[in-house]
Amino acid sequence: MKDPRIAKLASNLLNHSCKLKKGQTIIIDASEQSKDLVVELVRQVYKIGAYPFVRLSNEQVSREVLMGMTEEQSKQMLKYQKPMFEDSDAYIAICASNNAFENSDVPAEIKNSHTKHFGKPITDIRCKKNWVLLHWPNASLAQLAQTSLESFEDFYFDVCTMDYAKMAKAMEPLKNLMERTDKVRIVAPDTDLTFSLKGQKAVICSGSHNIPDGEVFSSPVRDSVSGKIRFDIPSLCKGVLHHDVTLTFKDGKVIEATSSNSAALNSELDSDEGARYTGEFAFGVNPYITKPMNDTLFDEKISGTIHIALGNSYEDAFNGNKSQVHWDIILTGGEIYFDDILIRKDGKFVTKELLGLNPDKLK
Repeated sequence: MKDPRIAKLASNLLNHSCKLKKGQTIIIDASEQSKDLVVELVRQVYKIGAYPFVRLSNEQVSREVLMGMTEEQSKQMLKYQKPMFEDSDAYIAICASNNAFENSDVPAEIKNSHTKHFGKPITDIRCKKNWVLLHWPNASLAQLAQTSLESFEDFYFDVCTMDYAKMAKAMEPLKNLMERTDKVRIVAPDTDLTFSLKGQKAVICSGSHNIPDGEVFSSPVRDSVSGKIRFDIPSLCKGVLHHDVTLTFKDGKVIEATSSNSAALNSELDSDEGARYTGEFAFGVNPYITKPMNDTLFDEKISGTIHIALGNSYEDAFNGNKSQVHWDIILTGGEIYFDDILIRKDGKFVTKELLGLNPDKLK
């Protein structure tokens, strides 16, 4: 018996996120595990009168290809795939991994080179389309969330099919406040960080590009970040799990970086010049996501968190920083000040205009 929640999710992806229209083309990148959703997407794409192009992958095969990857092969892959992405109108990526650490033993220099010569150029192209990224619920994700598969599936569909239109409306006051703010200060254990948002745009994320969603982001003025921050939520980057990522900034640049794997952390930050600067500052507000599960797509939306991205800045809130890296790292609780006024404490908004973003109001 087909789960009716899959049809609802597919409809949201095509109509709300990708805004797919008759005659358009859409690329669907997916794992074989998510075939039930892919089948439903294809059916609904045809009903719209559009054209689906499906690419199914296997993570073990992908790892084997990556292990032998050279710069020349990455460039050849870009040569053959670039025209397809340029000619498409929309893009859906459905991630479903049996092992979040499958690529942990791929040498860092290979991963960084492939990102530079293939991943980043393709991402730049697809980000100009109507696109959305999501994960598919499986035993691996349930294990990361430390719950049963059945419970995780219920959680997943609650999160992914929530009333994002209601959330978007509640986000407006925060967006407006961020765009009026100059100085931001973050105070937490081992953390006292300041930066400026002056002149920067803020963007509401309510299901248009990520499912699940629930964040409002901007970007710090590139050279304004100063001080120290210790992130208390583990962060998975290219198959390596980092605990207690601690960064010291001076004039916008990370001058000291440590974690449970400081060598891998600094290797990532040395990918290019922009990797040691910030590209994003955001609030997580999804009321259904309440604890970390070592998956950034979920963890960065946890209600009561903020996250800072190292590396590339998005065009919608661009601060001039460009990099092949975009690494979101997350902090819970603490105190957040805008122009010396406390706006959030211990994960709860405290000013009247922002109370509507607290979990009891959004659920």
